[in-house]
Amino acid sequence: MPAIVPAFQRIGEENAFAVLARATELSRAGRDIVNLGIGQPDFPTPPHIVEAAIQALRDGHHGYTPANGILPLREAVSADLHRRFSVEVSPESVMVVPGGKVTMFMAILMFGEPGAEILYPDPGFPIYRSMIEFTGATPVPVPIREANGFAFSAEETLALITPRTRLLILNSPANPTGGVTPKAEIDRLVAGLEAHPHVAIMSDEIYGTMTYDGEAHVSLLTYPSIRDRLIYLDGASKTYAMTGWRLGWSVWPKPFYDAARKLAVNSHSCVNAATQWAGIAALNGPQDAVHAMMSAFDTRRRLVVEGLNRLPGVSCITPKGAFYAFPNITATGWKAKPLASALLEDAGVATIGGPDFGVHGEGYIRLSYANSAENIARALERMGEFLERRRAA
Repeated sequence: MPAIVPAFQRIGEENAFAVLARATELSRAGRDIVNLGIGQPDFPTPPHIVEAAIQALRDGHHGYTPANGILPLREAVSADLHRRFSVEVSPESVMVVPGGKVTMFMAILMFGEPGAEILYPDPGFPIYRSMIEFTGATPVPVPIREANGFAFSAEETLALITPRTRLLILNSPANPTGGVTPKAEIDRLVAGLEAHPHVAIMSDEIYGTMTYDGEAHVSLLTYPSIRDRLIYLDGASKTYAMTGWRLGWSVWPKPFYDAARKLAVNSHSCVNAATQWAGIAALNGPQDAVHAMMSAFDTRRRLVVEGLNRLPGVSCITPKGAFYAFPNITATGWKAKPLASALLEDAGVATIGGPDFGVHGEGYIRLSYANSAENIARALERMGEFLERRRAA
């Protein structure tokens, strides 16, 4: 039997998909499951975006496109970034990719190797650490603490940089915590990074349109001093409820861009043509559906936080972004992953244990409120009954 190279033994998982598979299996067996595990908007893709893809197919857009994406979409991304952040981004620095993960994959491959260190948020999106370990680089977790509102600490982050640090990964608004890092903290981080010109930065801003309570999203693109080493990650999945379309985009500094293009050529060739035309409609078309979705998420956010704080042994700070709550469950007496498993198997509520997002995730579970208010209310009721029953036992 041929042996797979050892690097593949280091690849991890995204356990949200394992939980989804188990929840689906239980549903097929007749169980009533409320899924608050998967990070996916429960809204359909807006109709004008769907129609744009259909029209593109009718118009004959059936072939390969340039590896970096069609120019009209790259121009639409540039225009959108200018509208949102008042920054100048050349379409020649925009890379269209099949989902946000591909930008992570490219950036980590570009800077990860044995002997290198890559800093990443913990708790954070599990693919960060998985891909760092795949490259042979040393993953260095940057603690994301509840006491800090689940924002990263500039001081703590900068203290972890060494001469071996090659890449710093940042994420705000954040998965799994819903934390949003304030501008003052980002200012301090960027000022400190000026002393570390050997460190590239990847800013995962896939939830950048999803903030609440008047909280403004601050993009790393607005800091000229780091633009020559900044990789910006974004896409259509969350903002436009297009997770299954697999459409992402990124902005690369000139020294890195051609390497990313070559990775695209060698891996996926290009993003499918019709999806790219749909992306143009998403960015250039009406944003009413986005605003309506965010209004619904805000209502659900308040519902889930109020409900979680009524549960025995559970406390939850109010998330400022994305569509996740990250309640503290230490006072329940449960470890996080066993509790998440028991809630699914016994109470019919799918959640994700905090350690699936890193070592600093112990003591927490993640709930996605990308589900209906009615389902969230049912889930909270079931969780309360389960915790009361187990406490009484």
